[in-house]
Amino acid sequence: MSTILDKIVAQTTVDLAKRKQKVSLKDFESFSGFEKDRFDFKKALSNPDQVSIISEVKKASPSKGVIREDFDPLDIALRYEEGGASAISVLTDEPFFQGSLRYLDEISSRVKLPCLRKDFIVDPFQIVEAKAHGADAVLIIVTITDGDQLSELLHATKEAGLQALVECYSEEDFERVDFNLVEVIGVNNRDLNTFEVDVHRGISLLNRSPEHCITVSESGLYTGEDLATIRKAGIDAALIGESFMRKDDPGMAIKNILNDTKLIMEETKHV
Repeated sequence: MSTILDKIVAQTTVDLAKRKQKVSLKDFESFSGFEKDRFDFKKALSNPDQVSIISEVKKASPSKGVIREDFDPLDIALRYEEGGASAISVLTDEPFFQGSLRYLDEISSRVKLPCLRKDFIVDPFQIVEAKAHGADAVLIIVTITDGDQLSELLHATKEAGLQALVECYSEEDFERVDFNLVEVIGVNNRDLNTFEVDVHRGISLLNRSPEHCITVSESGLYTGEDLATIRKAGIDAALIGESFMRKDDPGMAIKNILNDTKLIMEETKHV
C-alpha cells in the first residue's frame, strides 16, 4: 500500500520530466538567483543562546488542506525575518502543498536570511534549479532515496555551492547517513505510517549525530515548552511551519515562542 510520500514522489518525477523539456541546466545560469551570494545556512542555525528557528512559508498540506487563506508569501517571510527567524523554508511543491518556485524567487531576493528550498529532491537537476531561484540550501529526504542516490544528491548540492538539510524519518534512515557528507541533520518527529508525533524519538536519534552537525527537530513543535524540551536535550534548531501559518501575525508568533522558551529555560535553571 503506497503512502502519501510515495504519491508525492511519483508526481514529482512526472512534473520534473516536463520541466526538463522546457529548461536546461545551461539555461539556469541566466536566472537571477544563480550568481547571488549565498547565506551560510549552517552558521545561521548555530546560536549558543537560543533555539534557532527555520520558519516555513507553507500555504497547504496534503493532510490539512489549505492552512492559510490570506497567503502572501513575501509578506510572511519578511514578518518571519522581523520576528527573529534564523532561516526561511519555502515550500515549492505545487500539486500537494500549493507551493511555487516563484515564491522562492520573491523571498530569496528580499530577505537577509538563508532560504531553504523545501521540496522532494530526487534529481541533481532540482538542486541546480533551486540555486537558480535563489536558494541557499535544499531539503534532502533520506527515505525517498535509494542506492547511491543520497550520496549523489549530497555531492551535487556541494558542487552547486549550496548546503543541505538532510531529513530522516526513522532509525533506518539515520543509519544510511554518511556523516562525512552531512553538516545539518534533521529528524521529522512524525511517523509516516501512523502520523503520530513523538518529539522524544527525534531527540534520541539527533543526539547520536557527530559533534560537527547542526541538529534540527521537525514537526509537532507548537509551544515554548516544546522548544525548551529540545533545547535542554541539546538540539540546535527547530523547523516550524503550520503553527506559525495559522497565526494572524506569523512574525509575532516567532517572538512569542522564543520569549516563552527563554522564560521556561530560565525558570528551570532555578528549580
